[in-house]
Amino acid sequence: MTNDVVLALILTLFAGLAAGIGGLLVLFTKITNKKFLSFSLGLSAGVMIFVSLADIFPEAREALTGVFGDKFGYMAVIIGFFSGIILIGLLDKLTEQKLTVKTKDTKDPELMRIGIFTAIALAIHNFPDGVATFMSTLQEPSIGFAIAVAVFIHNIPEGIAVAIPIYYATDNKYRSFLWALFSGLVEPVGALLTYLVLMRFLNSTVLGVVLAVVAGMMVFISISELLPTAKKYDDGDISIYGFVLGMFIMAISLLLLGE
Repeated sequence: MTNDVVLALILTLFAGLAAGIGGLLVLFTKITNKKFLSFSLGLSAGVMIFVSLADIFPEAREALTGVFGDKFGYMAVIIGFFSGIILIGLLDKLTEQKLTVKTKDTKDPELMRIGIFTAIALAIHNFPDGVATFMSTLQEPSIGFAIAVAVFIHNIPEGIAVAIPIYYATDNKYRSFLWALFSGLVEPVGALLTYLVLMRFLNSTVLGVVLAVVAGMMVFISISELLPTAKKYDDGDISIYGFVLGMFIMAISLLLLGE
């Protein structure tokens, strides 16, 4: 393993750990603070919708139109996007019965389901992020470092999006932190798998389809789960303020990424 590969893996790990930092926010909040829950869920929805439509969807379109041309490439992105919506919708229905059964450590199954789905969607999204950071560092370390820093900032609110609903569902700070950390550590795992196995299989078509599907999944989760639940605990417009702030944070992070 060369020094360049080691550096690329370290930078990808650095970026991925930021989701855990977002998850650490649960250490500083109280379970009774419903306004904070509403604000955080709104922020999470803003983060996920903005990054899906302003970043992931265009990346998928760029990848697939480069392979299939403008018309058929865009058609492939649309199919992937709505396939992601259908997929997460079906998964929601299939798991709803199981996850809505209350247990002694799950006080709010609805919030638990939101947190788990958010973690899954962001983990899938973070996989190609890890690949991109890894490959960029191999090509030009200075560019890889800049991308890693921007992705680090980008991942902190994503960690919040995972940790907060799980914390309010279980009153377990350790578990919510681990879920957030898991969603981010997919990035270095993606980088390592790329180095060991996937470099010969990865291409623009595969990455484009995955990104399109993930964009659809994240939009569905935001509209179907995050925003309605945020309003449920909102006695004013605090969830809307969170939503707007979430979009603003992701806009700034994408600006830092140069996208």
